[in-house]
Amino acid sequence: MSDNNKKFGFKLIKTDGMARRGEISTPHGIVNTPVFMPVGTQGTVKAMYPEQVRQTGADVVLGNTYHLMLRPTAERVARLGGLHKFMNWPHTILTDSGGFQVMSLAQLRKLDEDGVRFQSHIDGSKHHLTPERSIEIQGLLGSDIQMQLDECIKLPSPKEEIQRAMELSLRWAERSRRQFEEMNGPLKGQGLYGIVQGGDQPDLRIRSAEELGKMPFEGYSVGGLAVGEPQEVMLRMLDITTPVMPTGKPRYLMGVGTPDDLLESVKRGIDQFDCVMPTRAGRHGLAYTRYGKVNLKNARHQDDPRSLDEGNDCPATSTYSRAYLHHLVRAGEGLAGMLLTWNNLAYYQQLMLGMREAIEQGRFEDFYAQTKADWAKGDIPAL
Repeated sequence: MSDNNKKFGFKLIKTDGMARRGEISTPHGIVNTPVFMPVGTQGTVKAMYPEQVRQTGADVVLGNTYHLMLRPTAERVARLGGLHKFMNWPHTILTDSGGFQVMSLAQLRKLDEDGVRFQSHIDGSKHHLTPERSIEIQGLLGSDIQMQLDECIKLPSPKEEIQRAMELSLRWAERSRRQFEEMNGPLKGQGLYGIVQGGDQPDLRIRSAEELGKMPFEGYSVGGLAVGEPQEVMLRMLDITTPVMPTGKPRYLMGVGTPDDLLESVKRGIDQFDCVMPTRAGRHGLAYTRYGKVNLKNARHQDDPRSLDEGNDCPATSTYSRAYLHHLVRAGEGLAGMLLTWNNLAYYQQLMLGMREAIEQGRFEDFYAQTKADWAKGDIPAL
């Protein structure tokens, strides 16, 4: 439950190389880091009950400002008691700024110094999203962790365009911070994160991180990655970015990623992640396990009575046979997406728990090597 006297805070408990074990304190509880945040785009993690999401080990979920501002509207959510009550999630919520969806989904948009004018993908209605309005929306939703409005562009892009977007994002960061303080976000115990931009340009990444570090944000994010560039480019940007980010604040890599992305990024000092990948994959018949990816559409599973992983304590993983999951997927049954999403989110949380424990015990490199080796072995052979 919410504790309005509880302030946002971050405690760095242990480091192992660049990998970090910490705790984020919010009015709605403790978030153990490194953490994966399931994406609840429209006030729900698709195909999951909130209680199930919590049982997988999730401390925090993500809400989408763009979608919620259009439907049911932030004002309606506020009248109904805020997003925590609205979606029956009494734990920590992070909301994005809405900027990424404006860029990727809007049919018509015009960006200038003031903000973004766009057309709703739902009904064609016109909206104006500024840094101030984004923070106002997130305040109405009542999220514990909020994000500045930024401009995210796809890679590759010309350096001049990357620099323009990075500099605009820095100016929007200042405006977002002012609005957050005017809305008494710090007094409510909420946190606002600045977003490092700079595309695939090391000098721009470093400059963005250094400039943001001078602003009093509660946390700092790395944005504009996993937007079309190869993994090695993303990791190279992390290698040069995280060392210049404040050490006493949480670091959030936005929109990432695969289990391998998470493992590699924790190794480079990242604390928080979100991605639609585990939920989307589950709805399309793909399971993530300690053996790697398992495609339940494949015919090799149709006569296999074994579960995905008998030694796993997630019911979706250990209770249902591969043959049954294959049948559900091929038949297009809704239960297929529910069970595989449950499995995937549970695996992601187990991976994060394993990393937290390994960092605490000073054996992250061993955990890293063993996890990679397990994935390399591949799925258990078919019967």
